[in-house]
Amino acid sequence: MISVQEHDFNQQIEYERLKSQTSIGAIVTFTGLVRDIKQGQSVSDLSLEHYPGMTEKCLKDIVEQAKQRWNIIASTVIHRVGHLTVSDQIVFVGVASQHRGDAFAACEFIMDYLKTEAPFWKKETMENGETQWVDARETDQKALSKWAVN
Repeated sequence: MISVQEHDFNQQIEYERLKSQTSIGAIVTFTGLVRDIKQGQSVSDLSLEHYPGMTEKCLKDIVEQAKQRWNIIASTVIHRVGHLTVSDQIVFVGVASQHRGDAFAACEFIMDYLKTEAPFWKKETMENGETQWVDARETDQKALSKWAVN
């Protein structure tokens, strides 16, 4: 399942949905939250925009790449858009597989590609009222490089 949505999600419901699949031996999940600080400055909120249609297609492509590399029985990717405040949930990635190695690797792969390749635009508002667009971090690009196939 892939969803780009404004409303919040329930981790337990998403976990139970993954758990309902047969033949699984492992479920790995990741939930990303809005941080309250960036480079020493306090963040008050975050606004996320996306390109409808293109974003969902990109997320499907990322999951398909993961399925080609690892034995994934089921997966869920939920990414929120709109106005979010500190500690709000932004993203949920869940992967169910027969074995933990596949589930861990696929979940990390999906998140690394989502952070760098998915067409989301983030604007942070600092406590002083200043706003700034968020660029991909160097560490995100470095994390992505480990998945390159030679």
